[in-house]
Amino acid sequence: MSFWDDRYSQDGYVFGEAPNGFLARQADRLQAGGTALAVADGEGRNGVFLAERGLDVLSIDASPVGLAKADKLAARRGVNLRTQCLDIGAYGWPEAAFDVVAAIFIQFAPPALRDAMFAGMVRTLKPGGLLLLEGYRPEQLGYGTGGPSQVENLYTEELLRARFAALEILVLESYDAELTEGIAHAGPSALIDLVARKPD
Repeated sequence: MSFWDDRYSQDGYVFGEAPNGFLARQADRLQAGGTALAVADGEGRNGVFLAERGLDVLSIDASPVGLAKADKLAARRGVNLRTQCLDIGAYGWPEAAFDVVAAIFIQFAPPALRDAMFAGMVRTLKPGGLLLLEGYRPEQLGYGTGGPSQVENLYTEELLRARFAALEILVLESYDAELTEGIAHAGPSALIDLVARKPD
């Protein structure tokens, strides 16, 4: 069993059932009727939130165990969530397919895979589409309250500005905050948020 299958096989939802706080704060930016891609969506808390906002959501993840829980969460909430189990390193990132791409704490990816994923996110956004991304900064290693232990997997403002130079950056903010997102993200955290728009 893979690391993520093993992690998601426990009772309850590892990161909770509520959406990520940063994503929830972007609710006013979300237009019902659009399409959304939830990247590495795990047990579905963020994909389900997007579906509750009236978006047609594709939730992708490498863990069938996580996506099965995502399906159950969507059913309990009374929304439709399309799920696809795949190796994200092999995902095709179809061109101009989504109005919203949500990438929340996807920091399992080492630099080469991360850069390929970031390029795919830009490609798969429709003109005018929004990228909503949250991650940990290198300072997170001092907190030890979630995220990877590899500093190269963490984000800085300089990194995000460079990788998403093709987008119009609307918000790029570094700050520390207390997270209470399940058992896996709990405690003081060094965060970075990005909201960016693909030019028309």
